[in-house]
Amino acid sequence: MTIHVWLASSLVRHFPLTPARPARPIAITAARNERVSFQVGLRLADGVARQNVRVEVSAPAGLEARVRRVGYVPLQHHNTDVPLEELDGVGHIPGYVPDPLFDEARLLLPAGETHAFFVTLTPDGRLDPGQHVVKVQVIPENGKPRTLSATLALSAVAIAPRRDFRVTNWFYNDALLDYYRCQSFDDRYWQILPRYLQDLATHGQDTVYAPVFTPPLDGVKRPSQLLHVTRVAPDRYRFDWQDVRRYVRLARQCGLTHFEWTHLFTQWGVKHALRIYRGQGADERLLWPAETPATSATYRKFLAQFLPELHTFLRRERLLDRSFFHVSDEPHGEEHKANYRQARGLLRELAPWMQVMDALSDLSYGRERLTDMPIASIQTALDFVREGLPCWCYYCCGPRGRFLNRLLDTPLAKIRMNGWLFYRWPFGGFLHWGYNYWYRSQTREMIDPYTVQDGCAWSGGWAYGDTFMVYPGPDGPVDSLRWEAFGDSLQEYALLQTLGVQRGDPLLQNLKSFEDFPKTEAWLTTTRRKLLARTR
Repeated sequence: MTIHVWLASSLVRHFPLTPARPARPIAITAARNERVSFQVGLRLADGVARQNVRVEVSAPAGLEARVRRVGYVPLQHHNTDVPLEELDGVGHIPGYVPDPLFDEARLLLPAGETHAFFVTLTPDGRLDPGQHVVKVQVIPENGKPRTLSATLALSAVAIAPRRDFRVTNWFYNDALLDYYRCQSFDDRYWQILPRYLQDLATHGQDTVYAPVFTPPLDGVKRPSQLLHVTRVAPDRYRFDWQDVRRYVRLARQCGLTHFEWTHLFTQWGVKHALRIYRGQGADERLLWPAETPATSATYRKFLAQFLPELHTFLRRERLLDRSFFHVSDEPHGEEHKANYRQARGLLRELAPWMQVMDALSDLSYGRERLTDMPIASIQTALDFVREGLPCWCYYCCGPRGRFLNRLLDTPLAKIRMNGWLFYRWPFGGFLHWGYNYWYRSQTREMIDPYTVQDGCAWSGGWAYGDTFMVYPGPDGPVDSLRWEAFGDSLQEYALLQTLGVQRGDPLLQNLKSFEDFPKTEAWLTTTRRKLLARTR
């Protein structure tokens, strides 16, 4: 036997030197409408000539099968400050790490290397509960085809749409404009955009960042201002909402239901007004100097005209109760608090209808009601819960150690615990900053996401795998193993909710904190079976 083939779960990383595994059948348990995945591993014996191999999947009617090749990306180091037992790829890193998922069902398989294909099964509602067999055929260029079997056990339960828990991973329109070489909001942009929006919705996201202005996040960005602004007289402005309207309507068509609107003041300090451009920023001419103070008369006069129009727009589009608003990202310290209080006061005066929320870690922002809905770091989020302060949660590069994360060397089973931990406590949502940040840290310089996964800032504290969850493809996103595991975890959040599982249920008693929780595939498999058995 010169080629070894086997089936494995979706929560295993196959590195180039991963040994071949036994060719055993695989069994998967799922809710009736749950999207599930598994992998096909392949390895040629050493010394055998390379050869082309393709994979074909035969599934019953009512079950869509998608085959993707698992690609590798180079990883120079492990992420720092994480215990050895909490890392994946020990002994393989530095080296190549499996992550991007290419829509390809064949590859040229070299000798002495392990590769894999990722098979996703999506029921369309026609399939009855019970056992269903999926056949996988591996067809080498030389030699006989090999056939393996996966058994899908469908439960009678159908997962209901998730309720009362919003999810947003910040979506960078400037990255689309730059990578696909679009002129701002040209036809090419509007062709590419829905493929990314649909990808967000497919993976459980329901809230998307809407750049009515260029987001003041991670450096001075390429203008991506949807709102067309014209100065018609000193301190007098006219607004054209055409592209904003097109954006939100397209997002809703793609399955997204809620919107985050641009932070209205600068990041990490709340010191300055937004960089707002004439027109939509094609010539990068600002309406006022970049150092204009946050609560200056100039900016106050602008907001006094913009905010009522925003309110009218949201009411007309029936989005007022589906919108989230920000003051400034990650304020901290007493100086930031004073600035934040002033900026929040300005918004309260000009837009008393507006509730605000921001990512922060300082419990005092919640205690003093400086923000209406804190988005707390998972390092402090349970402190907010213990004090009875409603909040969302987030993580960003850290905390590390034993904490939850979704980095390139975070075990996939640990990533799959995201949804379970979000469900365990009464959070209102989850925010992450990096869906598609394809830049060198804090600059406009694009990196190659297939070779750089830390924004070129590992030495400065950024993490491999934190800056983006999808890779850019020729005409849309290329998903990752991490993104699939995260999306599957949100399905499990919805499953727990559908079944009416109480947060104190014995099944969840081992979820003690964002550090202390089960992190193995065995726990997930056993607990899922117990959950689905409740419906039989």
